[in-house]
Amino acid sequence: MSERLGIVGLPNAGKSALFNALTGGEAVVASHPFSTIETQQGMAQVSDHRLTALSEMSKSKKTVPATVEFVDIAGLVAGAASGEGLGNRFLAGIREADAICLVLRAFVDDNVVGGPGHSGGGPVDDLGVLELELVLADAATVESQVDKRRRAAKTDKSLLGEVAALEAALAALQAGTPIYKAALSDAERAALRPFFLLTNKPVLAVVNLGEDQVADADAIVKQVAVEMGPAAEVLGVSVQLEAETAQLPADERAELLEGLGLGEGALPRVVRAAYHLLGRRTFLTTGDKESRAWTFRAGAHAPECAGVIHSDLQRGFIRAEVIRWDELLQLGSWNAAKDAGKLRVEGKDYEVVDGDVLEIRFNV
Repeated sequence: MSERLGIVGLPNAGKSALFNALTGGEAVVASHPFSTIETQQGMAQVSDHRLTALSEMSKSKKTVPATVEFVDIAGLVAGAASGEGLGNRFLAGIREADAICLVLRAFVDDNVVGGPGHSGGGPVDDLGVLELELVLADAATVESQVDKRRRAAKTDKSLLGEVAALEAALAALQAGTPIYKAALSDAERAALRPFFLLTNKPVLAVVNLGEDQVADADAIVKQVAVEMGPAAEVLGVSVQLEAETAQLPADERAELLEGLGLGEGALPRVVRAAYHLLGRRTFLTTGDKESRAWTFRAGAHAPECAGVIHSDLQRGFIRAEVIRWDELLQLGSWNAAKDAGKLRVEGKDYEVVDGDVLEIRFNV
């Protein structure tokens, strides 16, 4: 799977710093009016306590986590939809992403408030600027398509559903509402996918907090969550603090985060949220050589998941032996689970569930 989550934000909102903290990358964090100039790509590991526990149980020599690809997209400024700043590059970067992470600035920095392209307000104001530019770009796209589709539908009645979806989308966009907030049906949203609308993508919002705002994170995040509604998960992150702790050795990082009352920190939560937003789920394999988290799309069946490991396993799939990760952990080993008769035998129609541990039987 090659789905990517694009990180989007106004200049100096902290999106490049978030990208670097998540991926260990070195995206340029600039004081440039348009922030990031070039698109940066990087991978982040998905922290998974299930994988860690199974690896310890099996005394695995190697542990391989799942990953998510993030893209740091060229910064947005007001007027991007009409080509201002790096608008065209910005919009193209979002169009190529499969989901969007909006970075909204809550922290106060007197050096950049009211700077080029920035609203100068809080996270709700940032959200308003970002959504306006995305809505304007989508409205232009839909307007250019709807008349063409109406004419085509006169001779091809199968296009009537597509026309209805475009009309519903245009009405929402002209009212200033992103598609992800609009009252469209699942069928209408699906009909809009071929047009690659920016606001028809899954959305995650990260509110970038100052270190002095961490204690008030819930209240600040709630303000944004009210604006977003059920359209998106909203997470509060002190990007600067997380970026600093990310540079520390694992044991020191854990100790510092625990001392600050932040548990595992916010970065693992952002990665897991992105992973699920992209429709990804995890099945696991474990043994003394290796324990690994494998990525599959929600709703996939056993042969498809076997193909994630190797195409031969899908081609020659016979059956899958399956057990839930926590049940296996309780029993202590794969052989113990087998002896206890706890391994389920599943065939080609089995829909794999997040957290399943699999062993594939095949013949080619």
